[in-house]
Amino acid sequence: MTASTSTVSSSPLPGFLATAHSWARRQPWLGRFTLMNRLLLAMAFIPTGLVKATGNRFTSLGTENPVGFFFEAMYRTGAYWYFLGWMQIIAGVLLLIPATATLGALAFAPISFSIFLITYGVEFKGTVWITGGMLLAVTYLICWDGDRVWAALTGLVRQRRGPRLLSGMNFLEASGWILGGLTGMGFFLATRGFVPSSAVLPIFYIGLGAIAAVLIGWICAALRRAGRSA
Repeated sequence: MTASTSTVSSSPLPGFLATAHSWARRQPWLGRFTLMNRLLLAMAFIPTGLVKATGNRFTSLGTENPVGFFFEAMYRTGAYWYFLGWMQIIAGVLLLIPATATLGALAFAPISFSIFLITYGVEFKGTVWITGGMLLAVTYLICWDGDRVWAALTGLVRQRRGPRLLSGMNFLEASGWILGGLTGMGFFLATRGFVPSSAVLPIFYIGLGAIAAVLIGWICAALRRAGRSA
């Protein structure tokens, strides 16, 4: 068996994707292209992240401009502004370290996608093309490490289930938890206008019944266990 065949057969990617990925990883020019993308993204995000992490404004545009208004609003959030900065710095550093480059690319995916949507939504002129290019670069890097990403995703799906949350509960307590979750969701949907306001009071009373069912069921189970150990 040749080395290339062994690589394809051991790849977690399915069929044609495994063959294409194996071919791409053997191309020196694509390896250099990958390195260039990692460096460019790190150079783009680490300095801008430092601006936020050190508590500075991102732009000098006034609030009369939609772009300036948006960034000023984010700046005034304080903690959220610092959080964005540090996330960009951490993702950029992860991208520069070979062992964590895949994690860095995955961290950059939601960051770059949200930045692209922001620049598109506030009509940030030609910047949308730059952020779109960044999004494409991140997508390429995830594809470059597609075997690792696919293995992680399929591993999460196929792993054995943890302990069931409702295990050990009697019927009354389990019903109370399920009913409580449903009524809680119904209540918050009502606050957003997705459920008629006339249903709020019935939902409230059903929720009280669900809480009572959980407590009674838990007490009954505890008394039953105490009786067995006596």
